[in-house]
Amino acid sequence: MAEQMTDEQTRNDVPQAGEPDTVQPKSRRRFIIIGVVAILVVGAVLFWWHSTYYEDTDDAQVNGHLIQISSRISGHVTRVNVDQNQYVDAGTVMVEMDPADYQTAVNQDEANLESAEANYEAARVNVPITNVNSGSNINTANADVSSAQAGVAQAEQQLSAAQAAVAQAKANHTKAKLDLDRYTPLVAKDIISKQQYDAAVAAADADQAAVEQSQANLLAAQAAVRMNRDKVIQAESGLRYAKTGPQQVAIQKAKADQAEAQVEQAKAALAQARLNLSYTKIVAPVAGIVTVKNVEEGQNVGIGQNLATLVSLDDVWITADFKETQLEHMRPGQAVTIHVDAYDRDYDGKITQIGGATGSVLSLFPPENATGNYVKVVQRIPVRIDLTNVKQNSDHLLRPGLSVEPKVRVK
Repeated sequence: MAEQMTDEQTRNDVPQAGEPDTVQPKSRRRFIIIGVVAILVVGAVLFWWHSTYYEDTDDAQVNGHLIQISSRISGHVTRVNVDQNQYVDAGTVMVEMDPADYQTAVNQDEANLESAEANYEAARVNVPITNVNSGSNINTANADVSSAQAGVAQAEQQLSAAQAAVAQAKANHTKAKLDLDRYTPLVAKDIISKQQYDAAVAAADADQAAVEQSQANLLAAQAAVRMNRDKVIQAESGLRYAKTGPQQVAIQKAKADQAEAQVEQAKAALAQARLNLSYTKIVAPVAGIVTVKNVEEGQNVGIGQNLATLVSLDDVWITADFKETQLEHMRPGQAVTIHVDAYDRDYDGKITQIGGATGSVLSLFPPENATGNYVKVVQRIPVRIDLTNVKQNSDHLLRPGLSVEPKVRVK
């Protein structure tokens, strides 16, 4: 029975004479469908794998430092050493200004510094001299006071002696005058001799002269006392002045400190003058390309005036604006493949920073979504990507503004 059914099925599968052959087209259609399905499945798997492990965007560009070259002083431009779009090394003199006025200022400040240093040296030397003289002057003044006081004491002793001598002379003169008055009537009566009377007259005259001499000595002694007392006053005044020696030392030290401050001030002025002189040569702070030149020879420029714009090519990075829906697994340090449209070339990089706000928030006029008029828009966050090896850009092909397509490996 089974063999009969098999034979019958075989006869049915084999096309009969005159019937169209439909088996092969059906098989080809089946293979095509299977192939398309397989391709779709593989594509879906690849898409899932790519979307799971990578995030990319075409909203990205190269960024760099645009350095505004400006003048730090005002002056007359005598020479411009660069042209637009010229590459310059760091330290290249780009613009030269007339240095005459600034060289004169340097010379003047150098002279002022020399004068200030001389004044300071003189004031500094006076401090120890004043300090030594202070102690010596006090000792000398004390000795002068003691000497003057001793002179007063001696003069007062001499005054006392002169006063006693005057008193003694007056007493002697009084006695001699009394004797003369007593002898005068006696000599008239010849009771005493004329010789005795003459002796009494001579004694009275001598005692009168002694009184006058003692009075003169008394006046001299009084004058000596006054003179020595004046010396005491003068010596005490000198002692008081000598005792101000510490204050004199402090004054000299203050003068020295002031002179030292003037030296430092002169040094600062000279340093500023030399800086201003160096500013007459405007140099490139970094290596780069002069993209804009706004200065010509013979032009007068002011402080802060923009003279040129220098683009640094040694320090460039990528700013990529990723959708907020792409940031779930994105972290700093993740590897990035950067494709540059201009050169059809890939660079290796890594995420270094993820922006703290969306681009719309950081715009000049942030959007204000009024109530009832809100439309949800997917926002973008700026992400900074740096080259893992700066030598990749040793040929300086990456220029600020170039479009790139970064692809981040997030898993």
